[in-house]
Amino acid sequence: MSRWLLLPLLALAGPAGAAPPQAASAVMARQPALVVPVIVRRTPHDPAAFTEGLVWHGGALIESVGLEGRSDVRRVDPVSGKVTLRRTIPAAQFGEGLALWKGEAISLTWHDGIAHRWTAATLKPLGTMRYSGEGWGLTSDATSLIRSDGSATLTFHDPATMKVRRTVTVTFAGRALDQINELEMVDGQILANVWHQPVIVAIDPRSGVVTRVIDLRAIVAEVGARDPEAVANGIAWDGKARRLFVTGKRWPTMFEIRLPK
Repeated sequence: MSRWLLLPLLALAGPAGAAPPQAASAVMARQPALVVPVIVRRTPHDPAAFTEGLVWHGGALIESVGLEGRSDVRRVDPVSGKVTLRRTIPAAQFGEGLALWKGEAISLTWHDGIAHRWTAATLKPLGTMRYSGEGWGLTSDATSLIRSDGSATLTFHDPATMKVRRTVTVTFAGRALDQINELEMVDGQILANVWHQPVIVAIDPRSGVVTRVIDLRAIVAEVGARDPEAVANGIAWDGKARRLFVTGKRWPTMFEIRLPK
């Protein structure tokens, strides 16, 4: 876990530690901007869903749910939170991140190296693709699928073959930031959950530099989850209506949030 991530957040509130003023100033100059989201609305979310991936498609949310024997992909009504369509993943596999690509939904598996392809509208299975390494989060840009694997590395894949095109290292204030989890592309930046951290980071996909930190501490506190694995995980962007949705594993609530400009 990147435990040191909380230290820069605390530093934004004032001096910390015994670093000389010049050194502290240099560190602060590299800090990404800290932003606090505004909650627009709350809607129900399946409290049993171990959320791993979330996207917006055709007026609904598509969600990838994990855990062996309980993994599936599902279409969810954004108002009621009810599951309207569900497709299961083989019981031995742990479902992970999810992305859209040209009318398809692509979902990862944690350790199996299998990416499942589904028709986004109906979740009809379309086959599988193979990749090397772990699957955590997934998103897409105009040309690639972008995968996280729990490290500080984001891997850009050919969407047709999963062949690796390039990689980039995520850095926070000049240091590699690992535990990158669920991903969502928003206005040319990758938004990412960080495992066990009450934040979302905005990442420049070209350089890997974290440009902003979205503070979810108030939302996490409101959820009040007692399960240590019920962490913030799940980001979906409705680009047409410019709505941003966030939730977490086993959270009873889906939040629509607005970020300050």
